[in-house]
Amino acid sequence: MTFPSGKTAIIIVGPTASGKSAAALRLARQLGTSIISADSRQCYREMNIGVAKPSAEELSSVRHYFINSHSIHDPVDAVVFEQEALQAANEIFATRDQLVMAGGTGLYVRVFTEGIDDMPAVEETIKLEVRSVKRTVGELQLWLEKIDPDYLRNTTEPGNPVRLMRAIEVKLSTGRSILSYRKGRPKKRDFNIVRIGIDLPRETLYRRINDRVDRMMDQGLFAEAQALFPHRHLDALQTVGYQELFDHLEGKYSLDEAVAKIRQHTRNYAKRQLTWFRREQEVEWNATLLSMPH
Repeated sequence: MTFPSGKTAIIIVGPTASGKSAAALRLARQLGTSIISADSRQCYREMNIGVAKPSAEELSSVRHYFINSHSIHDPVDAVVFEQEALQAANEIFATRDQLVMAGGTGLYVRVFTEGIDDMPAVEETIKLEVRSVKRTVGELQLWLEKIDPDYLRNTTEPGNPVRLMRAIEVKLSTGRSILSYRKGRPKKRDFNIVRIGIDLPRETLYRRINDRVDRMMDQGLFAEAQALFPHRHLDALQTVGYQELFDHLEGKYSLDEAVAKIRQHTRNYAKRQLTWFRREQEVEWNATLLSMPH
């Protein structure tokens, strides 16, 4: 695989369990460069098994940025990611012509490549009103259906409670939809950008997801969720794999039902990821990167 001359960010995207991390690791080793993770959960030190972090051996063999870089108590969002990812890119480009980015958080990839619009400040009283009561995704969707149905129809992450709460907060604070603050004018980066998409056959992807969930449970995901249970109200932990086990710990359903829901919700999340990335016109799909030798 050949890449443009000059400073180049090679971004590997795709749904969860598609093999992005392994492909990024192989490519980074081949190029002798570092990896920036564009995953909104792998940055948290306290979350390990449930977010499918690279192994300690893999992390030590290739420098990774934005993994184990924050605590679940730290506020981390797309604005933080853009700042830290660009800083990491400058550091890598100081000695290398290429960097590799991998991750399934489409918004993080977009802000790295195109920048982010300035969003309005939210009144603290409104933020408290929205976040003080734990609401299900369905309840948040119903709230948005009443006050900002356009957002609900246009979002690519209708099951993401953090995004839904943010849209509610902006609407209540400003009277305007969060969509109205999105100018759609991308910033020009001073490096080349190559996007490579991994899109496996659906049956293969779903089998990999189910196998991954089983492997996570064997590796101790339940014990990890138990340890994090006292912090379950934090935004970082509104995450597939943890929420279902928290619900089990609260007595809502059995452990077997919780595991089945993790599989189902992970498959649903993979569908949403593919929807997002398929809208990105510059992604080269089914590239030969997957078949590169280890």
